[in-house]
Amino acid sequence: MEEFPEQPIAESSEPAPVVAPSTEPPHEHPSTVRHIFMGRFGLRAGWGIAIFVIVAFLLIVAGNFAALGASGHLREALADRAQVKAHPNAPRPHLDVPFTPALVFPNDALPFLGMVAMCWVFSKAERRRFGTYGIGSKRLSDLLPGAFWGLAALSLLVFVLHSLHLLVFDARILFGPAIFLYGLKWLLCFLFVGFSEEYQLRGYLQYTLTRGVVGLAEIISPQRARPVAFWIAAVIMSCVFGLLHLNNPGENGLGILQVVLVGLVFSYALWRTGSLWWGIGFHMAWDWAQSFLYGVADSGYTAVGRLFQTHPTGKPLLSGGVDGPEGSILCCGIMLLLVLVIRFTTSPGIQPPLEQLPKPIDLPPDTQPAIA
Repeated sequence: MEEFPEQPIAESSEPAPVVAPSTEPPHEHPSTVRHIFMGRFGLRAGWGIAIFVIVAFLLIVAGNFAALGASGHLREALADRAQVKAHPNAPRPHLDVPFTPALVFPNDALPFLGMVAMCWVFSKAERRRFGTYGIGSKRLSDLLPGAFWGLAALSLLVFVLHSLHLLVFDARILFGPAIFLYGLKWLLCFLFVGFSEEYQLRGYLQYTLTRGVVGLAEIISPQRARPVAFWIAAVIMSCVFGLLHLNNPGENGLGILQVVLVGLVFSYALWRTGSLWWGIGFHMAWDWAQSFLYGVADSGYTAVGRLFQTHPTGKPLLSGGVDGPEGSILCCGIMLLLVLVIRFTTSPGIQPPLEQLPKPIDLPPDTQPAIA
């Protein structure tokens, strides 16, 4: 797997900001408080990650409540929660909420929009470009190629499962305008699923954890600290990605492993291109093809408004069972192929620098540099 050294931010047509000369004495030691909060790359990574995780958790909770309200199950969920509080030793009630666009859209759109606002604030406070966290105007063109390969990869997996009699198509259950209507609804939903999950784990957190482990990476490999730090962070965030899927219905151990593997694939796309757009497109199309186009289970969830009724047959190790195609061992081969796809179909991008942007200063009007 090739590595791309850290590169400076691409030059812009805008004039460079005037940098204030340092006014600090060269041998003055920083205060203890400043040392606690600030490091060589600005705000220490631990503080930034803690703030992000707390706010993201609140946004996810708000998204869950909004999703239950939009799908008409909020009152039922609150009643079940009250029952658990009143009888903590009793078996937890199972709230069976249908997997519909009304449930999925607010559950992911609200947290994503909140995280975008939070990252914008971080970019201003940390003096970094907003695109540093993975979503900017550059590399937007990678969205559609990522979507193409997401659809192609899932279609190949479904084709193999069907050819080996591990997946059976029972019937088509959507007809006429309903096909277009549900197809569009689910596409929009999974676009925000891709936005939310990629930005949550491989946006600010991936970047900030990378700069947080640079010291460890310098011990491991002083000459290649930047790529080593990136992959330490990528492995950690991919494992977190797998842990977040543990509560999905029907999820199995192999399915969780596949989630970790696809997290590493998305991380490789981020390392290769310097942005999240390819991963967002792939994530959107992969989930859309599972839930709507082929009607298979997605981490145990079966969509309302899917095109086909299907069911797995044979050993769950091969078919994926109730987990869906992601739970099949055959999916591992697809993940390995995707590494080659990313390597040979995408162009190398620029890795964002770990340092902050220089702080501009205000000069009197008569001393402002002339702009041609």
